[in-house]
Amino acid sequence: MTIAIIGSGAIGRALATRFAVRGIEVQLANSRGPESLAPLAAELGASIHPAALAEALKAEVVILAVPFDAVSSVVHDAAAWEGRVVVDATNAIDFPAFTPRDLGGRSSSSIIAEMVPGAQLVKAFNTLPAALLAEEPAQAGGRRVLFLSGDDAAANTLVSKLIERLGFAPITLGTLSAGGLLQQFGSALMVHNLIRQG
Repeated sequence: MTIAIIGSGAIGRALATRFAVRGIEVQLANSRGPESLAPLAAELGASIHPAALAEALKAEVVILAVPFDAVSSVVHDAAAWEGRVVVDATNAIDFPAFTPRDLGGRSSSSIIAEMVPGAQLVKAFNTLPAALLAEEPAQAGGRRVLFLSGDDAAANTLVSKLIERLGFAPITLGTLSAGGLLQQFGSALMVHNLIRQG
């Protein structure tokens, strides 16, 4: 299974760090090109592979770790998604107020899903601050929790298993219209540093 992280900001770097610690091969791409990622890849290790954006968007699992407003331009020229999995790690935030974007009651992921037609979209990796996401997930005899939601059971299972491989404890919340709303910025489940015991 090929995996790509799109974005090398705080969340993208945090995720790349966890992939590197676990020795999981992943492509890392941004809008500036693979050369700009060479220092980070050298720092993190051999499992992190800088890639051109167009190439990374062909991965079987594409993790979007870019600003919400950048997603449309990032995925605009992607090849047909054809059931591939897209993981939405974005948060819809109004800057500079740093308040939740008014989406008319819709989940932010339902809007992202329209930008990647044919993909199986899963919301994940967005509820923890980047600093916590980058840390070792094993804490106090348990594992740090990551929430996920999506409309396709197989895609949810795949992302749940990936979260476990990264060392976290996944909790699936259901569909995007239910769980996705609970996960998005300003909701009840944002920035809760929960530890699952056992």
